[in-house]
Amino acid sequence: MNARNYGSVIVVDDDEKVIGVATERDVMRKIVGERRNAADVTLAEIMTRDPRVARETDDVVDWLRIMSNERFRRLPVVDAENRVKMVFTQGDFVSYTWPDLIYQAGQMARASFGRSYAVWMIGGGIMLYSVIMVIVVASMS
Repeated sequence: MNARNYGSVIVVDDDEKVIGVATERDVMRKIVGERRNAADVTLAEIMTRDPRVARETDDVVDWLRIMSNERFRRLPVVDAENRVKMVFTQGDFVSYTWPDLIYQAGQMARASFGRSYAVWMIGGGIMLYSVIMVIVVASMS
């Protein structure tokens, strides 16, 4: 993982079917945290066995819901024979949905400004009145 700068690896059997996932967190908790010698530990000892997997035909939003509810960041995507096709991450979801999220934030900002137009007008009027009063009082001194 370190040599290739990977944050996780998907562990597969001889048929290339997912049997586990090992992450940097697994290394930190199960090797470093327990003060074990990494040279003496096998991947099978630290990996999460039988991880959740998504199908190629699943909805992307369902993937994110699974990941969020069950608190993990990487989700192997498998084909009909349970062979890994890709690994979906929360970062992938953010980059996939980012343009839509920006658009929605803009719409919400416009909607909230429109609803509070009267408040902005009243607040602006009070502020303008206050500035004029300060100028008037200052010019009288």
